[in-house]
Amino acid sequence: MPQVSIIIPCYNEQATIRLLLDALYAQVFARSEMEVIIADGLSTDGTRAEISAWGIAHPDLIIRIVDNPKRVIPAALNAALRAAEGEIVVRLDAHSMPEHDYVARSVQALREGRGDNVGGVLRIQPGAAGWVARSIAVAAAHPLGVGGAQYRVGGQPQAVDTIPFGAYYRNLIERIGFYDETLLSNEDYEYNARIRRAGGVVWFDPQIQSTYFARSTFGKLAQQYWRYGYWKLQMLRRYPNTIRWRQGLPPAFVLSVFLMSLLAIWFQWAAWLLLLETIFYSLVLAVVGLQSAVRVRNAGLVIGVPLAIASMHISWGVAFLWSFGKTVLRRAG
Repeated sequence: MPQVSIIIPCYNEQATIRLLLDALYAQVFARSEMEVIIADGLSTDGTRAEISAWGIAHPDLIIRIVDNPKRVIPAALNAALRAAEGEIVVRLDAHSMPEHDYVARSVQALREGRGDNVGGVLRIQPGAAGWVARSIAVAAAHPLGVGGAQYRVGGQPQAVDTIPFGAYYRNLIERIGFYDETLLSNEDYEYNARIRRAGGVVWFDPQIQSTYFARSTFGKLAQQYWRYGYWKLQMLRRYPNTIRWRQGLPPAFVLSVFLMSLLAIWFQWAAWLLLLETIFYSLVLAVVGLQSAVRVRNAGLVIGVPLAIASMHISWGVAFLWSFGKTVLRRAG
């Protein structure tokens, strides 16, 4: 029986699934002690054929596919957990590529009792070629885009609110339960909130590292952050003590622009406030774009990074407010 079960939600990931499997095959942790369980949402792009072909070529690493007909990440994780046989669970993503010592360091941190769920740094890489994908990757790792999350920007080993993915003993399910399938996003944050509420520790170790491939277009990025914003409100309703001030900035910004635009129809002072706010926000984005372009020597980032960050802020903020509005109307009805 394997010591470690690596669980991966997956849907139409033909482009990146081999990179992930190659990275798992290169782990310094013994292959005979690992199993890989991929919960696939009935992919239609050849992902399953890729996995099967890879498995035939690498028979010394156990690969299993389980179905996820619901096609949502929490359901995929639960399906994989139910099939897992290892004492330790390592949760990864089909868009990720763990470093060669990722599993070994995760297991070590757990064995040393650092935390109930341990994880590390996501190193964001472009999901495609070109200045748009490069800009999105830079924005997804910039504090203005993602706040102060240490798994994005780095930091010292310590207890934190949340980590990406995570590794934990399988018997944690007996204390915490499975992933919440009513939340279609923020499932990791919600799971970590339950761990902390139960007195557990979520541990960040910067030496546990993986690469994550960001979205490749502004449209896909906006869809991603719409989903984040919408389900963040639903998660905060259940765990209001987890709210952080920075999470309120995007919806506050979007709401202020809407209100000032409305008031500007009748009041000149509102028009001036809206103009000042727009100029200030644009200048901040311009500075970040210029700094990013100079740092990586890519002129496309001057425009791309501001567009990516604005897409993240506006999509997240509008979705959060939309979710709030629907909640209020549901209660009123």
